[in-house]
Amino acid sequence: MGLGNLKQLTPFVKEAFQQTLLVAKFLCGLHVTNTYLCTFALTQGPSMLPTFNLTGDLVLAERLSTRFEKMQRGDVVLVRSPENPRKIVIKRLMGMGGDTVKYVAGPGNNDKEHTIVVPNGHVWIEGDNKFNTTDSRKFGPVPYGLVQGRVFWIVWPPEDFGSVGREVQ
Repeated sequence: MGLGNLKQLTPFVKEAFQQTLLVAKFLCGLHVTNTYLCTFALTQGPSMLPTFNLTGDLVLAERLSTRFEKMQRGDVVLVRSPENPRKIVIKRLMGMGGDTVKYVAGPGNNDKEHTIVVPNGHVWIEGDNKFNTTDSRKFGPVPYGLVQGRVFWIVWPPEDFGSVGREVQ
């Protein structure tokens, strides 16, 4: 390869490097946005009926509320499952550290109401579909550090597009 051919390749190498750098910057920005600002999640299953569809909704969750401890009772949250750490679940935040929460143990025990004081540094989460959900009524209070974000918008399906309200029960 002669010096003339090397000079001809230099603009191509420079362009390829610039394009690679642009893609790398985009991917870094995407990573920072997804990790620290907001993320998409797919809901599945019956535990949050009627708030979300059984077949699944695509939702947007912001991560700033959890980082700055601005979560409130009634928020719908993404939580790393205490039973299976590889899984993220979506539930409603029913109690924060120090709160007294009253709950019914299960569908067969509708008369039996339990009361618990949520320990500091923990939250109490429940699915909206009280008769078909695995939540704090089964595994107890969840460490606040497992809360990954606050769901605030339904993106898909189009007929449900809009904000996810805070519901205090």
